[in-house]
Amino acid sequence: MTAQFGPSALATPANLLTVARLVLTVPLLAMIVDTGATWPTVTLWTVLCITDGIDGNLARRHGTTRSGAFLDPLADKVLVLGGMVALVANDTFWVVPVAVIAVRELGIQAFRSYWGQKGLAVPATVLAKAKTVLQEVAVGFALLPLTATDATWVATSLLWVAVALTVVTGAQYIAAGSRFATNLGNR
Repeated sequence: MTAQFGPSALATPANLLTVARLVLTVPLLAMIVDTGATWPTVTLWTVLCITDGIDGNLARRHGTTRSGAFLDPLADKVLVLGGMVALVANDTFWVVPVAVIAVRELGIQAFRSYWGQKGLAVPATVLAKAKTVLQEVAVGFALLPLTATDATWVATSLLWVAVALTVVTGAQYIAAGSRFATNLGNR
């Protein structure tokens, strides 16, 4: 039988995995800045990206929590934006697409917090989840020794597609919030 955790639980298997992801992101970012595209770096990157799906499955199986709803997106943002910024720092990625992604991610996080305080849950859409995966894959190809030097266009192309999805999903969230605000005003 699977243990169920209430919404206020803190020490859940999913939250423990999420905290481990956050902690392991710090040495990963140092590895990206120090050594760039290496097999150990891309391996740790891949493991941390895969564990995002695992902690989501654990949360669904054991019960979602408010702390998990906060920690999981935080871990995603720290990992993905941290990886992109580290790649900017070592001149692998250009700052402009990373800045567009960072502004959208931080803006939508503020948007979700604002609407959350007003009672609107703003769950991630399928397209937004695909956007996150594409961002992870773009960073992964930038860290993969096979493509990092001779096929940089792969990571760069994926990054720009991720930018497009980032902008589209940001607009979708804003439209959803506008509809909610309109519905509130009509009550």
